[in-house]
Amino acid sequence: MLKYFFDNDLVRYSDKELTDWKDAISESCQLLMHKKIIDQKYVDEIIRCVEEHGPYIVIVPEVAMPHSSEESEGVFGTAISFTKMKQPVVFDTQEEDEEKSAILFFTLAAKNAEEHMENIQNLSELLMTEGLIESLVATNSIEDYQMVMTQYNL
Repeated sequence: MLKYFFDNDLVRYSDKELTDWKDAISESCQLLMHKKIIDQKYVDEIIRCVEEHGPYIVIVPEVAMPHSSEESEGVFGTAISFTKMKQPVVFDTQEEDEEKSAILFFTLAAKNAEEHMENIQNLSELLMTEGLIESLVATNSIEDYQMVMTQYNL
């Protein structure tokens, strides 16, 4: 799946110093917007869902999976993009002692429920690869990404 991101030009290393989670979500959507797979409506919907339901998109430490429902008006195709932020972004939580942060953003867009679930399943399997998250966190460029892609043969 790492090869999928690379081959489809869906890998981005942000050079912005983002601290606000809303800005980070917007940044993580840029590749999909540029490719006209989503529009601003979808970005706004993801942000609204996180405001309403909390940081459900932070699926494991250091990893966020921005997405909304497959019925979103702002989705025109199916894809997943990968964005590495310059530094971890902290998400607000209702729990005082709980902090959720992410530096790796895998942004999902899907036109229907079946594709949506398939995306989530494929991404979940990828993230269960031993040591992969740590390796991706350590990357700082597309060249680093290619080395991880080759190392894991994914």
